Amino acid sequence: MTIAIIVEGKNDRSRLRRLLKEEVLLFCTYGSLNTEKLEDLKKKAGSCEVYLFTDNDSSGKKIRGILRDTFPDAEQIYTRRGYAGVEGTPDEYLIQQLEKAGLEEYIIYPPQEPALDFPSVKL
Repeated sequence: MTIAIIVEGKNDRSRLRRLLKEEVLLFCTYGSLNTEKLEDLKKKAGSCEVYLFTDNDSSGKKIRGILRDTFPDAEQIYTRRGYAGVEGTPDEYLIQQLEKAGLEEYIIYPPQEPALDFPSVKL
């Protein structure tokens, strides 16, 4: 099954693109919706499993409501209030939310910092 995530803006899309494999489709509303854009999104999403990931502000909530009507079976992914939208959310929190949505197999995890190797000290 192909996965499609709909976000508000191109910066949101760029932010998620760094964290997700290429096979995940990322579509933008570009901050507003009309009938033509909704039809275009429906056509692009086709038979994909759709996820909605909009900002936790009044504009994002309004867009999410419209998208929810268009994609009633879509999974919802949320960012925390206080972050500057999806694009301003720390990678760790985005990954946590993507994992919560069950998208682990599509996440590109950042490399782990090597553990510091301290010599053992005898007291």
